[in-house]
This record gives sequence, C-alpha cells and structure tokens, in this order.
Amino acid sequence: MAGTTKSAVEWLVSVAPDPDACRWEWERSPHGVTLLPAGKAWDVLILPADLGCPTLDVLTRVLRRPGPVLADFGDARTGFFVPPGTADRWLGTGVRTAGLGTWIVVPFPGRATTGQVRWLVQPDGSGTLTDPGLLELAMHEAAAGRATGEGEGV
Repeated sequence: MAGTTKSAVEWLVSVAPDPDACRWEWERSPHGVTLLPAGKAWDVLILPADLGCPTLDVLTRVLRRPGPVLADFGDARTGFFVPPGTADRWLGTGVRTAGLGTWIVVPFPGRATTGQVRWLVQPDGSGTLTDPGLLELAMHEAAAGRATGEGEGV
C-alpha cells in the first residue's frame, strides 16, 4: 500500500468496532467495499447528483482539497464527509444525512471497486473534512448556477 493510501485506510478503519479485522477483510474483499459507522470521525451529507456534482465543482474552485467525497448508484448521489454531529443539525431540504447510529458503504482507497460506490475525492488519511458552512455556500452557488443554466452544454 502506498503511504497516502495506507494512512487513508488506517483513518477510515479507526471507526470500526475491530479496526484490524475490518482492514484485513477489506483488503481481501473481492468487491473492494466495507461498511463503516458514521458519526464517530465523520458524518456524511448525501446530495442528489444534480446538486452534488456541481457543488463539488464549486468546492474544488475555492479549496485546494475538500474532504472525502463519494459517488454511488450510477452517480445518483454524492456524499460529502463532514465533521461528526453535522447530521444532527442539518436542515437542508433534499439532503440525506448519515450520522451516529448509521453505517455507510465505503470503497477501498486507491483501488477500483466492482460495486457501485467510488471515491470522487479520496481521503488522504489526515482527517480533512469539508466544513459544513462552506459546503452549504457551495450548494447555494451550485443551485443558483443550475437555476440560471450556467454550466449547461458546451
């Protein structure tokens, strides 16, 4: 495992009930995914792709590197890793949350998966998460751009 991938895996499995067993099984999984509990080191805000992808575009214009971001089910949803506790306080319409008491499917960093979940922004192992306030502003900008037709067609 490369250094960044190894530290990303260690950071991710640190929330598992048995991190060593989780990592061992995950490294050998033919599907390249595992279930991890949200709400410990991160929550996940899940946006529909028509808002999630443009939001990620906005974030990558203003940040050197946002926190980890997942895409799933044919890119129908985009999941942004945010600080724990965010899910309990989030009020945004159309945004699903995964916080304490929920589990998420997570692909192995740096490896192609055979499943429907993939990283758009892989974790780097440092614990970097997307600031929820900045994410909300990026969502507003993305929604405004979508409403005015910006970014459509080329």
